[in-house]
Amino acid sequence: MRKITFKILTKLPTKYISSGLIIIMAIFIYGILGSYFIMDLNLIDSIYYATITMATVGYGDYLPQTGIEKLFATSLALAGVALLAYVFNMMLTNFQEKMTKYSKGARKLKAIENMEDYYIICGLGRVGKVVFDELTDRNQNVIVIEKDKEKCENIEEKKNIVILNGDAIENDLIAKLAGTKCRSVIVCTGDDVTNLFIVLTIRETNPDAWIVSRASKLENIKRLKKAGANKIVSPEVIGGEGLYYESASPHLLRVTVRHNSDEIYEEFKIITKHGCTLENIEYHLPGIETTLTRQIKTMNIADGQRFVNRLSIHDDQKQALDNLYRSANNIHSHLISGPNNTTFDKLLEDLRKQEEIIGVNLSNEEIAKLTQKEILNK
Repeated sequence: MRKITFKILTKLPTKYISSGLIIIMAIFIYGILGSYFIMDLNLIDSIYYATITMATVGYGDYLPQTGIEKLFATSLALAGVALLAYVFNMMLTNFQEKMTKYSKGARKLKAIENMEDYYIICGLGRVGKVVFDELTDRNQNVIVIEKDKEKCENIEEKKNIVILNGDAIENDLIAKLAGTKCRSVIVCTGDDVTNLFIVLTIRETNPDAWIVSRASKLENIKRLKKAGANKIVSPEVIGGEGLYYESASPHLLRVTVRHNSDEIYEEFKIITKHGCTLENIEYHLPGIETTLTRQIKTMNIADGQRFVNRLSIHDDQKQALDNLYRSANNIHSHLISGPNNTTFDKLLEDLRKQEEIIGVNLSNEEIAKLTQKEILNK
């Protein structure tokens, strides 16, 4: 029992230990002085009497006779009881705090175990927050690792969002999480040295992990590349949204199709059916590499329905869209993000039943050549 008590006490926060020792010493000195001057005991007996009275043992060796002696003995005994209550309260508080911490930790670990295809964000600063918003807008599973608790205060943990307050490389935490279920690790702390250590830690144990790292300084891009990062993004060149696209690149599909505006909704139903997000639409003018791009960023079928309804009651907008389609010979590309390549295979299979697919993951140069040939063949 003594060993357990001592172990719990040594785990108490320093402020509790310091204040507790001060209180014990103050009461003990009060007991010794009172025993010496009030009870008229010698020094050794004063120490003995103060100890047994504070401990509420009271062997009855010395009995207070006068009123002042009884008041002193009573106050010392009450102080001893209060001290014991204080000690046990601190022990209980510490125990409850640790149990709460362990309970939260267990819930987080259970949530991570139940997650499939999650993203890991290391660092929730300005750039990390943008990446976080991009991922949560698409209902992705996200694990955030951030040492500063204040940065995570406004984030509500949900089934698909887990916040871990700690160092990513401590106890190989990041190496354990960046396994087969991890889609991508986005390393975006503001310190390039920290990013380098995180990348090295992941790559040592997870050779197949897809790692996207931020580089605050352009000269560190080569170092991060050598450390094992698949993609390095500098905020000087590209922002948090770019970090998301790079992190999703293993599961990002560009499909070039041909159809008219009347088929938009049917196409969008297929995309959302497979749990994919339509990131943007690029219209290809014949023979020109530069595209006209519309950012969509939605996986909600209701958005597609609202768009179609709007066109049905606004003839001028429908006419403008038809003119755009005609100018591009009905050829355009969709940038689609999705959970995995298996999903993309099923998506393409359904799209082929609905419309003409010209190509998959074609470059702007390749598409420009195709559209130029069509003009020459007409």
